[in-house]
Amino acid sequence: QVRLQESGPGLVKPSQTLSLTCTVSGGSITTSYYSWTWIRRPPGKGLEWMGAITFDGTTYYNESLKTRASISRDISKDQFSLQLNSVLPEDTAIYFCGARFAIATMYADEYEHWGQGTQVTVSS
Repeated sequence: QVRLQESGPGLVKPSQTLSLTCTVSGGSITTSYYSWTWIRRPPGKGLEWMGAITFDGTTYYNESLKTRASISRDISKDQFSLQLNSVLPEDTAIYFCGARFAIATMYADEYEHWGQGTQVTVSS
């Protein structure tokens, strides 16, 4: 059973870079044909798919975040990470990492494995 755990700072100042890491256990991030994703839920809003990285390292991004978001991975640690540059208060959300045993999709509810989520607040 794949398990995911998010980690990172709970508070980030506006204009700074948000960095989150997802640690995977019970599986390897290079296992064919998994896709690993970042999803967030702002307060009072629905889920927003941010992007994904596949088992072979291919990345996909939500067009609205493409200029600010970057997803990378550390194979040796079975971790993948999200960097979001120039954060705004509107980036305040619960951030989830997720996975699915299929090609990456922009539909958040199609990821079958989820971390518990981590609250990130953007505030000075």
